[in-house]
Amino acid sequence: MILSTNVTWVPLCVDFDSAGDYFLFIFHIMAGISTVLVAGSVVCGILSSRALLKQHRFLFMLNTSVSDTLSGCGIFYQFLFDVREDYPTKNGSFYILPSLLGVNIMTFVFAQFDRYFAVCHPFFYARFITTKVIICVNAYSWLHVYGILVLQRVLPLSKATDIAVYSRMSLLVIIVTKVSMTIKLFIVARYQLLRDPPGPERDSKKESLLIMVVVVVFFLFFWGPSILYTILSTLIGKYIFFKNDAVNPLKILSRSNTLCTPSLYLWASPSLRAAVWKAMWSRICKTHKWSIKVSKINVIL
Repeated sequence: MILSTNVTWVPLCVDFDSAGDYFLFIFHIMAGISTVLVAGSVVCGILSSRALLKQHRFLFMLNTSVSDTLSGCGIFYQFLFDVREDYPTKNGSFYILPSLLGVNIMTFVFAQFDRYFAVCHPFFYARFITTKVIICVNAYSWLHVYGILVLQRVLPLSKATDIAVYSRMSLLVIIVTKVSMTIKLFIVARYQLLRDPPGPERDSKKESLLIMVVVVVFFLFFWGPSILYTILSTLIGKYIFFKNDAVNPLKILSRSNTLCTPSLYLWASPSLRAAVWKAMWSRICKTHKWSIKVSKINVIL
């Protein structure tokens, strides 16, 4: 008895009819590789350093970098194949990949509140905000986002639609909160830092503030057009439909944030750069140099 199975293959994102198709396809491959390497190296660097794991801000960086690494892996499906996540969906991931943005945003908002209490209420922070609390908060960001996604799949269509609208509105509220908290944190922390005596603790607070402000600025740059388009299209009732996400400029621009965020972490934090170099790239470079020496010996022999 022969069982026949119908397997439907998802086509690639472009038809390779022009040089632009080849360029776009290679561009997405390089973007995926770069994101996985940069975000993944941040994850490995933080996990390999006990000193960094003891600091709450690096636990938040770890959570967002894990999300960015998964987003980088998702590029190889969402942007290399004929996939459209927005309505009307086509070969989508059931919103599993786009939901990684929600994890990132929630984590960063929690990190902003963490820095606010650390700077403005140090005694309360030292007593109640422990490492276990930070780990639970990071875990909650994943459970909340994907718990809502599971509810949308199991509930009736009418209820699922209500939850989707609630999620959209909540996302906009969180983004507004994120921007306003950044402005408030910058004003308060800058005044507080001027009062603190010079030392490692002051340098750590200054580094955290720099990372927060720069990351939010770049987030607005990469996600601002997409958010503005969503608001305007909802108000007007007109939408622009693209063949797939690979040719959607708004998707490409917003996707770049997953590479930009861990890159900014590395740029702004010398301790993180040192940990990443020690955990990953120094070993890779040593292995590469050793292989070159071995190959030279073989050539001589």
